[in-house]
Amino acid sequence: MRIGTFKESYVADAALFDSRTQKVWLGIGAALLLLFPFMASDYWLYLACLVSINVASATGLNILTGYTGLVSLGQAAFMGLGAYTVAILQLRWGTPFLFNILAGGVVAMAGGLVVGIPSLRVKGLYLAIATIAASFIAHFVFANSAFTGRTGGLTVPPATLFGILLDTSFRLYWVIVPVTILMLLGTANLLRTRVGRAFIAIRDRDISAEVLGIPLLRYKLLSFGLSSFYAGVAGGMWAYFFRVVTPESFPLLMSIFFLAAIIVGGMGSVLGGILGAVFMTLVPELLKLGVGLLPGGIELTVFLSPVRTVLFGALIILFLVFEPHGLAEMWRRTRRFFHLWPFRS
Repeated sequence: MRIGTFKESYVADAALFDSRTQKVWLGIGAALLLLFPFMASDYWLYLACLVSINVASATGLNILTGYTGLVSLGQAAFMGLGAYTVAILQLRWGTPFLFNILAGGVVAMAGGLVVGIPSLRVKGLYLAIATIAASFIAHFVFANSAFTGRTGGLTVPPATLFGILLDTSFRLYWVIVPVTILMLLGTANLLRTRVGRAFIAIRDRDISAEVLGIPLLRYKLLSFGLSSFYAGVAGGMWAYFFRVVTPESFPLLMSIFFLAAIIVGGMGSVLGGILGAVFMTLVPELLKLGVGLLPGGIELTVFLSPVRTVLFGALIILFLVFEPHGLAEMWRRTRRFFHLWPFRS
């Protein structure tokens, strides 16, 4: 135990932020997030909003796969449910922004509960295939329903919040980032409760969890529902951010993207979902910027695009081989080093 972190009560030991150092860094992070929009260009504001949306969806998938042990490749489909719900509500009825976002989460949660029903009987690869099937069904509905605009999709008008038109990345930043932070705090608090411990018990050994009195179907469905709710809210923010929702906006490749994000970041960790989503979103952009800085960079960007994709895939493989616990474990080791510095462990 580190010096200065002695706890005298269970409440203090279970606190979300249990040291003065954490609270100081939290304050510094909040200050940086507040100052960032005034210092960044439109491009970096765009990336910040996109990263926040991906973090929200990856966190939901981490609840399902990282904490409950249920593999899903349907996260993009649930994002699509949330995005289409927001688009339809905004176009047809002009309902408020926050209501639409919550409605998108609720509709996606309903879809997640339906998809989660087979989870009591199948798991592992078979459950992954079941979620892929659900993804194809959702894509078929999106592409063939007049309500969703068929293959042409829907164009979403900009939302308003407290009379302010959310039509730029700067304005959307002040909504998307706080919503994502609230979702992260909700996840961190959830995992300290009885529900979160039940998820972890099911992940470690579902038969033993059932023997201990944990109703598997209830908690597996709850995990699916929460994961889908997060995806639906992320999909709703995605719809307002890009303003166009089509069936091709949420392909199976996007679900693989989120699964790779939590694997690279570190499954079973809130920090892992954050780091994985940031890595998966920013590294391709940074590689593109790096190529663009070379002589003749604009032409090279076109020709080296496949090479950039291969390099990105190689980075993921290297992480899986040399750091299977992900970026979160690398961060923990760095923290432990500075906790003990200048002494050796």
